[in-house]
Amino acid sequence: MNVHFKLLLFIFDLNFLLKFILMQFKIMRIISFIAIFFIVSSIFGANAQQKKYIVHTVAFYNFENLFDTINNPNYDDEWTSKGLQRWNSVKYNQKLENLSKVLMQIGTNDQQKEAPTFIGCSEIENRGVLEDLIKQPNIVKDDYGIVHFDSPDKRGIDVGFLYQKKYFKPTSFVNIPLIIYRGNNNEKNKETEEDKIDKDKIEIATDNRVYTRDILLVTGFLDGEEINILVNHWPSRSGGEKKSSPFREAAGRLARKVMDSVYKVNPNAKIILMGDLNDGTYNKSVKEGLGAKLKKSEVQQFGIYNPFEQMAKEGNATLFYRDSGDIFDQIMVSETLIKNDFSIFQYWKAGIYNKPFMIEKFGRYAGYPLRHSENEIGYSDHFPVYIYLIKEIK
Repeated sequence: MNVHFKLLLFIFDLNFLLKFILMQFKIMRIISFIAIFFIVSSIFGANAQQKKYIVHTVAFYNFENLFDTINNPNYDDEWTSKGLQRWNSVKYNQKLENLSKVLMQIGTNDQQKEAPTFIGCSEIENRGVLEDLIKQPNIVKDDYGIVHFDSPDKRGIDVGFLYQKKYFKPTSFVNIPLIIYRGNNNEKNKETEEDKIDKDKIEIATDNRVYTRDILLVTGFLDGEEINILVNHWPSRSGGEKKSSPFREAAGRLARKVMDSVYKVNPNAKIILMGDLNDGTYNKSVKEGLGAKLKKSEVQQFGIYNPFEQMAKEGNATLFYRDSGDIFDQIMVSETLIKNDFSIFQYWKAGIYNKPFMIEKFGRYAGYPLRHSENEIGYSDHFPVYIYLIKEIK
């Protein structure tokens, strides 16, 4: 074999070897790419697929003097055709339409298309006005049920509760009276904390009693999970904030006692407290009476979290008085609703519903809630508040 032939064989073998090595390299690159693809997919695949949740909106709205047109001889002379408000069926029906327009939209967004599942309300004259409200075209399709009791309030106004029947099944409801007194009866106000929740066992004293709204407690099942809801409208600041503060402090203690009574029956109870408290998130009635906390991390077992305290710190408001805003309308949740276990219903986030059509645009009260006036049937002097409850869909 000559040298030239040997050289050709060597070059051929070398070329083959190089091609073989290159082919192996390509194969390894493909295998590595596939391996990396599956590793990346395993890491990010779960996050790439968005989790889906059931979302329910819980709302509270002070309707501001939702009176009917029927004259009641005891308290509603102002809200009659001959009264100060010149109240009639045209104005009443416009008020109902306006309120229903708000209710159908509270909390709606890209994630939540439906009207609130729960609506706590205050400043209603009777059950009849709620029956008229839920028949309004804006919300009649939502088929709301009603829980209501007459309160001994001197203005003739009560609290109430609306719920979508297709989602919530109430099992019990009770109104719990707040027994408080004027003048030098602050010790009696403290004594009523020890009264039993069963109103039939509370001795109703009439000397200097301040007649105000009851607390409404509703218990039922939301998609199979038990939920307890307290609807409140605490005593007003009539006579001044400082002078009337003991009344709201008593209301806070009573609400706390109601919560404790629920926990005695079920230590894992889910509780939502809502209402117009006539106090801010920082007041003694809320911070000490209820023991509400600013941060979730501060909430211990049987405690309660108030998401509206941070909103107040950021300058948000649900009502205004003498150019000063505050958050009197609040919704709080028990420690059992902030565990981040989304296999069951949990609190997600909160908000104040204050769309432009609900806001006064001109004059001295520009920026305030658009309320009823001599020239216009508005909405309310309060903005409604809401929270979301969510549960992951498996």
